[in-house]
Amino acid sequence: MDGLKRFLDTFFDLPLIGSTLAQLLTEGLLNTLLLAVLASLIGLVVGILVAAGLMSRLRVVRLPCRVYVDILRGLPHILTVYLIGQGLPLAGLTIFGTWTYGYAGLAIGLMEGAYMAEIFRSGFQSVDSGIVEAARSLGLSHLRTLRLIVVPIGVRRILPALTGQFILVVKSTALVYLLGLAAGQREMFALAQDSAVNNASLAPLVAAGLLYLAITVPLTYVVNAWDRRMREPQSPRRKIRPVRTAEALA
Repeated sequence: MDGLKRFLDTFFDLPLIGSTLAQLLTEGLLNTLLLAVLASLIGLVVGILVAAGLMSRLRVVRLPCRVYVDILRGLPHILTVYLIGQGLPLAGLTIFGTWTYGYAGLAIGLMEGAYMAEIFRSGFQSVDSGIVEAARSLGLSHLRTLRLIVVPIGVRRILPALTGQFILVVKSTALVYLLGLAAGQREMFALAQDSAVNNASLAPLVAAGLLYLAITVPLTYVVNAWDRRMREPQSPRRKIRPVRTAEALA
């Protein structure tokens, strides 16, 4: 019985979970979503630019983009957060001043940009070459073909994958606590970690896990349903009956 009570007190202290959830909802959730949106926007911009570079015919453009993708996808996330989030201010590159979220968003955004670049590249290259050739035959330039044909079709096909990547961004925000956050800036994991240390219990971390699951699990099912819908062949359109004219009725 003592072992069971100790286990429950360590992981499932209900009063502590309740108080932690209240703090997470009032402060941590907003900061987590803010950071996730900031990192996603950075990742989208970087991903599109790098994807364009990966598809370039010029080796001098394509090679640096490939190196960037391989390095950022190969490094552990925790190492990238340290190198960018702490390294830039230490090197005197205080582009965000003392705003920790700026460095954290940049670190996560650059990481996600490498993954999004491959997603964008696969989407753009999935566009039927016949459509591209038809557009070029109509006199559209290469850039206008990309802007009007390739990008709209490609982005539509990868929307489920991009939404799924946003889920990974939300989970990656837990690494921000490594940079040290001021009061009012702490995201969900940082708040739960501080509460866990102060109360000598892991129940606050369980509370944070429940809130992360409440965000990510529904999004996962939405993405899966969306992806299945995108992959299903569209039902044939209902045939339109011709309107019978007065002569035909006579």
